[in-house]
Amino acid sequence: MKTQPPISLAQIDFSDPAAPMAPAFGDVYHSRAGALEQARHVFLGANDLPARWAGRREFVILETGFGLGNNFLATWHAWEQDPERCQTLSFISIEKHPLTLKDLKQAHLNSALPELAAQLCQAWPPLTPNLHRLVFAGGRVQLLLCLGDAQAWLRELVAEVDAFYLDGFNPKQNPAMWDKHLLKGIARHAAPGATAASWSVAPQLREGLTAAGFSTSRQRGFANKGGMCVARFTPRHAAQKPVGRQALAPQARHALIIGAGLAGAACAWALAERGILSTVIDAQAGPAMGASGNPGGLYHGTLNPDDGLHARFNRACALETERVLRRLPALPWHQQGLLRIETARYWTQMQALIARLGLPPDYVQALSQTEAEARSGLRLGRPAWFYPGGGALAPAAYIAALLRASGAQQLYGYKVARVSRRADGEQTWSAWSDAGRLLGEAQLLILAGGQQGQALLQDLAPGLPLMMQRGQLSHIAQADGRPSLPVAGLGYAIADQAGGLWCGATNQDGDPRPDLLAEDHLRNLAQYAQLANLDEAAAAKLQVSGGRVGWRLATPDRMPLVGGLPQLDSQGQPILAEQLRFTAREAGLAVCSGFGSRGIGWAAMCAQVLAAQVSGAPIPIEASLLDAIDPARFALRGRRVGKSIGTAHGTQSSV
Repeated sequence: MKTQPPISLAQIDFSDPAAPMAPAFGDVYHSRAGALEQARHVFLGANDLPARWAGRREFVILETGFGLGNNFLATWHAWEQDPERCQTLSFISIEKHPLTLKDLKQAHLNSALPELAAQLCQAWPPLTPNLHRLVFAGGRVQLLLCLGDAQAWLRELVAEVDAFYLDGFNPKQNPAMWDKHLLKGIARHAAPGATAASWSVAPQLREGLTAAGFSTSRQRGFANKGGMCVARFTPRHAAQKPVGRQALAPQARHALIIGAGLAGAACAWALAERGILSTVIDAQAGPAMGASGNPGGLYHGTLNPDDGLHARFNRACALETERVLRRLPALPWHQQGLLRIETARYWTQMQALIARLGLPPDYVQALSQTEAEARSGLRLGRPAWFYPGGGALAPAAYIAALLRASGAQQLYGYKVARVSRRADGEQTWSAWSDAGRLLGEAQLLILAGGQQGQALLQDLAPGLPLMMQRGQLSHIAQADGRPSLPVAGLGYAIADQAGGLWCGATNQDGDPRPDLLAEDHLRNLAQYAQLANLDEAAAAKLQVSGGRVGWRLATPDRMPLVGGLPQLDSQGQPILAEQLRFTAREAGLAVCSGFGSRGIGWAAMCAQVLAAQVSGAPIPIEASLLDAIDPARFALRGRRVGKSIGTAHGTQSSV
């Protein structure tokens, strides 16, 4: 997806509390007869809810226009009150002009659903042009809030929808929300038998729905509205469904996860939210004993001038990590807020970049040198980016919290030497030790072993260009001044609880040396001295008191591997289509790995993406980001390069 323009906030006139108004559109947000009553009559009633979600594992609703959030609250309340409710309710809502938190609270001051409204306000995200996953009812109600233009988001959503709420301001004042192209975009996401409803009966809506494959009818409207539009998806021809987007294991109730680091623990937690229990297997004596065993690590978003794939992915991950940490029990050591030193821009240029990208201060701020030094307690000598939602924590404590929340069975001290699929044709995977012991069986197998699981991954997905990276941290027991919050730039520094600090880290591709290296300690000390802007005398006093070596698994494009693995042909090579979404995947087999140095910040979002892929639920990131982390991307790129070379030389390319 091309970068969404900066978010344009809603402007609301609250002078009539019964019907708040949007002056820019000359229309009210809801009927004066009541917002919740209107939602129940028009959107729930015309979509035959709650009856249609009864007994379902998942039910998906898509709304065009979140507005004040009353349709969501009414639906959530109906789900909460229904003893036959679906296991998970996914509510997707697109909003071009979201409310500030202050206005959202104002809108629900006298809500008839005060507890639910308060939870919505508490979860309200930084207003960045992202897909924000807000979680309620222990993960059983998920609001996927897409901020930005509706037509752009409909091209980027990966979801099959059961019911549509077609909302928005009056078609005369807001024609884009009722456009025929938008309605065709709606139809592309419709599940078989999907329904749609709207308070409007405007001709362009009914004609657009009919052209998109819906049959429409008119029913009694709400309050003073003479009618409302009710529709059912009845296309003449069934559209081809992308096989690469189909659920990997829709019937799975149990998973085998190989690897008990950040990726494995996060996968167990995300699957548990969807009712899938896991057995986590690791060759080490316990969890977090590989690269995830560092004493501390950073997590934060990023930004760049073009707001490209890496910036958007890191932002989505950082926001998800922040939300997850709020939901988990407090970790024993967690530093909130992070500074990243800027060396190429002046403070005024940093401010201008934030303004151009439209990023809000609760995501990132540009601090002058004076402000950055005051926050950090260090004589930095430079301005810095401040990420309020970033920070530092001990990966082992985070992993332990995720595993506790998952309720996963944990099996340690066993290396998985091979995996197999049951020969009777059932989608059951088995994991075996090097001594031939059966370690577990399940309909879903997830490879999350990081560097230690590299060999197994290469057997199941040959040709992945994975890199092993050695990293060394250094500990300084005493230093003149310590950062009062994590500081990053060229290297990073994290104060510990004992009065010292950790700094680093080195990064060497393909280096297997396990011992602490004196030259790497010197490099880390030099990086810290530069980061903290120490003079020669202070830098000379720095003494190393310890360290740690670990190995990470990374990819050449510095993006993770998340999702289903492509099917292999008789020669053991991946079978590829022209596009990733049409590349068929091995049933019940997935990977979540290749996190490099960003395991803390990436784990939660990657695990949620994988859990959605497993069950067929809406994906909590846009399609372009999903392609950017697809495990089949390298094979497809190689095929395209091979075709190009073969054509140029008049020879047939190899796959």
